[in-house]
Amino acid sequence: MAQPYFETFQEISELGVHIAYVTSPIDYHALHWHEEIELLYLLNGEAKIKLEGRKFNLPKKHLTVIESCKAHSTYAYSNTTMYLCVHISKKYMQKYFPDIEFYQIQCIPDSITDEQFPEYLHLCHLLEDLTKLFIQNAPIFLMEAEGIILQILARLIRHFAVNANPKITDRNNLVLERIRNILDYVEEHFHEPVTLLDASETLGLNREYFCRFFKKHMGISFMQYLNEVRASHVYHGLIHTDTPISELAEKNGFFNQKQFNKIFRELYFCTPTSVRKQNSTLSIK
Repeated sequence: MAQPYFETFQEISELGVHIAYVTSPIDYHALHWHEEIELLYLLNGEAKIKLEGRKFNLPKKHLTVIESCKAHSTYAYSNTTMYLCVHISKKYMQKYFPDIEFYQIQCIPDSITDEQFPEYLHLCHLLEDLTKLFIQNAPIFLMEAEGIILQILARLIRHFAVNANPKITDRNNLVLERIRNILDYVEEHFHEPVTLLDASETLGLNREYFCRFFKKHMGISFMQYLNEVRASHVYHGLIHTDTPISELAEKNGFFNQKQFNKIFRELYFCTPTSVRKQNSTLSIK
């Protein structure tokens, strides 16, 4: 059976930098966040990103930066989608720039100003060089890649970063800790019949405050997020296994077939059956 190809992230020395060259079929990556800065550089195909409730196109050969701990989801629209993905740990970057945690990088193609554009173009050229190095897998790849990534990060901080108030940073840390606990809970229990009360009690919050808190910081309701996680697991099960669709749905927390079909179509713009058929066709070819 044909499967999407996701290259394991390759660590660049001890800098807390990981890089991956990724190819993927039509796919939806459910809302998530991570503690590293993420650089996305689309090489081919079509893709969109939803970042903190706002939707953006990911143009080919353009850099998109996702700050650490920013909720986002991605959708690839073609079977030829390819992109370079780099994760950079702020913790490890503190050895070069101790105050990095107090800065937020704002670099989305749609928001680049005329003044920033020459520098933005230079960053895209650096990522193009990094892509070529990664594909060639040259013996000195690690050495050159490390230098390019440090250049990219330095230029992002110099030209695209804004300073954040330390008090706001402290408050955000508390928020992030709560969000981290919620997402960990979902990942552990998504296949079970989870309720809002179950989730809110995990944080010791009342249900109403929990709902407002999650919607404010993730951009969607908790139940919508929970069902997106479930649907993404079903989707990968459709591609990677021959398990019957109804069994996959129930295994991943959908106990109402009608609700499952509705949510799946809203996320993937197709039915589970069509995903299974398309994947079978690709495997025959």
